[in-house]
Amino acid sequence: MEAGHCDNLVRPDQRLIGYPLAMQALVAIVGGVLCAVFAAAPAAAQDLVISNARIIVGNGTVIESGALVVRGGRIASVGAGAPAPAGARQIDGRGLTLMPGFIDGHRHIISGNADQWLKDQAATRMQEFLEAGYTTLLAGGGPAEGNLELKRRLDAGVLKGPRVIPAAQINLNNTTPEQARAEMRRLAGLGIRFIGEENINPKPPTPGQIENLRAIVDESKNVGALVMVHAVSPQAMVAAVDAGVPLLVHTPHFGWVTNEEAKKVAAAGVLNLSTAAFGVPLFDVFSQDNVPTFRDGKRWPDDILDGDGRGQEAGYKTVNARTLWDNGVVYGFGTDTGYLPLKGLAQELKALNLMFSMKDIVKLMGPNTAAFVQMSRDIGSLEPGKLADIVAFPANPLDGYWNMLNAVVVIKGGDIVVDKRAGRR
Repeated sequence: MEAGHCDNLVRPDQRLIGYPLAMQALVAIVGGVLCAVFAAAPAAAQDLVISNARIIVGNGTVIESGALVVRGGRIASVGAGAPAPAGARQIDGRGLTLMPGFIDGHRHIISGNADQWLKDQAATRMQEFLEAGYTTLLAGGGPAEGNLELKRRLDAGVLKGPRVIPAAQINLNNTTPEQARAEMRRLAGLGIRFIGEENINPKPPTPGQIENLRAIVDESKNVGALVMVHAVSPQAMVAAVDAGVPLLVHTPHFGWVTNEEAKKVAAAGVLNLSTAAFGVPLFDVFSQDNVPTFRDGKRWPDDILDGDGRGQEAGYKTVNARTLWDNGVVYGFGTDTGYLPLKGLAQELKALNLMFSMKDIVKLMGPNTAAFVQMSRDIGSLEPGKLADIVAFPANPLDGYWNMLNAVVVIKGGDIVVDKRAGRR
C-alpha cells in the first residue's frame, strides 16, 4: 500500500456522505489500522551497486576488482563492471572483499522457554547473527512451535534477522513405528519440512531405532518432509544411509570412517554437515586440569568419552571430514552451537581449516550448505538471479579464516542490515 493512499482511507467523510457517523468512524479506525500494518511491513529492497570490490563468487571464481549490481533484492549482475540502475544506492567497495552470506545448517537458536525467549532475547540474538555475517539459519533443535513463530516474526518484519528455516525432532526410543509416523505427519502439518531424529545410538543403532527410522523416512515422502539424522559413528551413518535418510547433520566422531563407507554416502546422494568443532577443543583441554570440556566450558558427559573415543574426538572429526570430502560427499557447514554466533563461527572455521583450504571452505560454506538447506537456486553464491545475501570484509578471507570474523557490511535479500564502515553503524 502506498503512503499516499492512507489519507483516503482515514477520511471517510469524503466518501461516505449520508452514512451514519458510527459507520464513518468504523471505516476510519479500520483504515488507520491497515495503514499502520503496511507501514510496519518491510520495505522493498533498494537497488544497489557495490563497485571496486574483490568478489568471491562462491563457484570458484574470484573477481579482483568488480562490481555487483542488485535489483529487487536479487543479484542482477556481477563482473568487472556494470552500469548502475537509475536511483541505485552506491557503495564504493574499494578495500573490501565480498562473499555469499553465511549459512548455518545446524544451529540451536531458541533456548529455554520459547515464549520468554521470543519476548526477551530474540531481537538481540538475531542482531548477533547478522553482525557475524549469517543470513540463513536452519534451526537444528529447539521447540518446533517456537521456531515457527520466530520465522513468522522475521518474515513479517516484526524482527530483523537472518531468514530462519524451522526444524523439529522425533524421538526414536520408547515409541512404535506407527507413533513415529503420526508424529511425522503432525510436524509436517505445522509447516515444518526438516525433521530430525533423536537418540539414535552411536555403536550401533538398535533394531527398534532402525525400524522407527525407516518408518519416518517412508512417511516423510508422503508429507514432503526431509529427515535429518544425528549420526555420530560410522555404524550410525551407514545405518542412516541404508534407511534412505537424505541428510546427515554430523561428522562421525566415534571411530574412523573408511573410504568405502564414505563412497557409500556419496553414491546415495546423502548430504553431510561438518559440526567439526564439536570435538576439536579436545586438542587442548588437558593441559590445565585434565578435565575435558565442551566449547562453552561445560564438562563432557562420560558416555561421549567412553572406550576408544576417549580423548580422540578431535582426530576423528577432522580426519573423517576430509575422508568424506575426498570421496565425493557434498559436505556443508554447520556449527551445532547455541551460544554467541561469532564464537561458534570462529571455532568451526578453525576446526575445518585443519583439513581444508580456504578455497574449499568457501565452497562448503556456500554452495554445499545451500544444497543441504534445499535453497541452491536462491543462496550460496553471488551469481545473477540469486538473492543478494552478501557479507563484506576489510581483509581477504582466502588469506585466512580469521578474516571472516570481521564482517563490516551484511546484506540480506538486498537490504543492508549491518554497516560498520567508518562513520556508520
